[in-house]
Amino acid sequence: MKITPRVKEILSWYESDSPGTRANLYRLLMSGTLAGTGKLVILPVDQGFEHGPARCFAQNPAGYDPEYHVSLAIEAGCSAYAAPLGFIEAVAARYAGQIPLILKVNNSDSLTNLGGAPISAVTSSVRTAIRLGCAAIGYTIYPGSDARNEQLENLRALTEEAKAAGLVVVTWSYPRGTSISKDGETAVDIAAYAAQIAAQMGSHIIKVKPPKEVLENVEAKKVYQKLQIPIKTLQERVRHVVQSAFAGKRIVIFSGGESKGTKEVLAEVKAIAEGGAFGSIMGRNAFQRPRAEALDLLHDVMKIYLG
Repeated sequence: MKITPRVKEILSWYESDSPGTRANLYRLLMSGTLAGTGKLVILPVDQGFEHGPARCFAQNPAGYDPEYHVSLAIEAGCSAYAAPLGFIEAVAARYAGQIPLILKVNNSDSLTNLGGAPISAVTSSVRTAIRLGCAAIGYTIYPGSDARNEQLENLRALTEEAKAAGLVVVTWSYPRGTSISKDGETAVDIAAYAAQIAAQMGSHIIKVKPPKEVLENVEAKKVYQKLQIPIKTLQERVRHVVQSAFAGKRIVIFSGGESKGTKEVLAEVKAIAEGGAFGSIMGRNAFQRPRAEALDLLHDVMKIYLG
């Protein structure tokens, strides 16, 4: 498929990157049903590591098999498939070249309470991502964590190595820590700040949660109120978060969040798309459904982004 004007425009925002990195970004933007549109729908399956197998896969037992997820992503026409080392290793050879792979290089589990210092361990490497034919690495940061410095330093080192090797960097930016309330984790000012931090760290693609009509930071709240920044609707909040990532010149995608009904998922995606988001990264809301339902849902999500 010939490169489209929209993809060419997006690639122009990453002029400091090597031809290798830009080629892998091209692979992501030119794969699947949304190829060439500048939009992405990614299937991430790191939840087994993060939350435990029963919580994630018992609802749809086919999901215990790593092959189930990558084949689902391919059949659905997803732009990419993201997972930790074990799941990627289990399928990389058999499905080589059939879909761009994103190796999640840090992970955590839910067996330990990290309190105010949430941090994920580095569980894989850029070298392994290259060996497995991945287009990108994925890394989670928790802005607001007491362990912020270590996370950002790890991300800096991994980003530098990934870019030198020609890989794309995808950053999950999830605010969390003692200085942020539970509601504040998805507050619009905090989500916008999280997107800005990931962009400043050199990330090519930024994943954040859909922002809510909450203002957390006292000083930021004064600015929002004084300038009357519109945040009433999800469309307005998404538009603001995207703007916060270099005036929309960094790819910002939004998570699907906790499991919810099909109507709720599609209504949220519609608002996210209308807000100018670059796409969705949807895990549990897809793979916990029976395969036929998951395919229908992912196809409907892509129809929304196709306009």
